[in-house]
Amino acid sequence: MAGQGLSTDEVQSIREALAAGRKPKVVFTASAGQIAGQLGQVVELTDPDVSDEFVVVRFGRDELPFSPADVAVAPRGAGRKVVEPNPEPPAEEPAAPAEPEFVLDTPRVPAPRREEPKVEQQVEKAPARRAVKAAKPKSPAGLTVTLAYADGEWTVAAQQGARALAKPYVVKPAEALKMVALVDVPGVQEAVEQILAAERSEAEQQAEKLRAELAEIEARLAELREAR
Repeated sequence: MAGQGLSTDEVQSIREALAAGRKPKVVFTASAGQIAGQLGQVVELTDPDVSDEFVVVRFGRDELPFSPADVAVAPRGAGRKVVEPNPEPPAEEPAAPAEPEFVLDTPRVPAPRREEPKVEQQVEKAPARRAVKAAKPKSPAGLTVTLAYADGEWTVAAQQGARALAKPYVVKPAEALKMVALVDVPGVQEAVEQILAAERSEAEQQAEKLRAELAEIEARLAELREAR
């Protein structure tokens, strides 16, 4: 009978066997339902973060996903047929030579009536079809959109599962504030407004400094023009 399911080490061993081109045999446990005790072959291990049923097993003509608790490693020699040697027929003894008969002294015996052998037709019942566990559709991988602020720049990035959909790209502060407003989280919105206020204050100070330098240069230029 099947065991208690696959352990973490056995799942890793199956993953290495698949990478080497082999398809390990497994036996269905009691949690697999009516197919418990039957054999199958693991053909693929999908992402366990996406679905708990990530062990894809070939059972007959179907390839269905199961959880590690539904299958166990098949014992060695499971599924192999033992070939029995054909017994040799016993040697027949040579028939004794028939002795001659005197036809006149032997009474005629009527030949026995030959009866036709009766042929009985046995109707074999088709085995009941075992219920196969319905496969659950795979749900799409999770989507993550990240708004980040570093070194005076706002960036947006998007990632689905392990695949990057959009690398971080720069957005304007006003656009970043609109994105945060959609989240409707007071603490996050206040943090963004504080960052924007600090940037605005620094920009105004730089503008004042540049205006003062520009006024000094304009005055110097006016003095040089008067000196002609």
